[in-house]
Amino acid sequence: MRVLGIDPGLRNLGWGVIEAEGSRLTHVANGVCQSDSTEDLAKRLLSLHEQLTDIFARFQPDTAAIEQTFVNKDAVGTLKLGQARGVALLVPAQYGVSVGEYAPNKVKKTVVGVGHAAKQQVDHMVKMQLPGVEITGPDAADALAIAICHAHYTRGPGAGAGPRLKEVRV
Repeated sequence: MRVLGIDPGLRNLGWGVIEAEGSRLTHVANGVCQSDSTEDLAKRLLSLHEQLTDIFARFQPDTAAIEQTFVNKDAVGTLKLGQARGVALLVPAQYGVSVGEYAPNKVKKTVVGVGHAAKQQVDHMVKMQLPGVEITGPDAADALAIAICHAHYTRGPGAGAGPRLKEVRV
């Protein structure tokens, strides 16, 4: 099963692709989609859509997972993040790919063992679970952690070669 993890963001949208075969995880690719903060919001969202569409076309994931977001300190920032998250949900839907959604603490607990782990701990454990991986940055590390979390929850008892649920909400 090929899993795409997405860490939504308007400036930096992290992504990571892994292969899950039984309990074995293998790194495929990772990176960060970026939008130009000098552009208007519509153009930034279009840019993220085009970049994420290219990733889907290149890596053809079987399933995807995205981090749930919570309210930020300011309402305007939260709305913009929500719009970027909408793009991150839209692209998999256009490809007919199911999307799991995970709270940040659930991802950290699954990958690190602690729900309030620091970014450095997440990065370290992603490298431990995907030996030899070269991570493009913190957003890509988070995206790989989201992919690992999704692989963990979709390959449990009764899971076949592909995802066992249409949509996973944990």
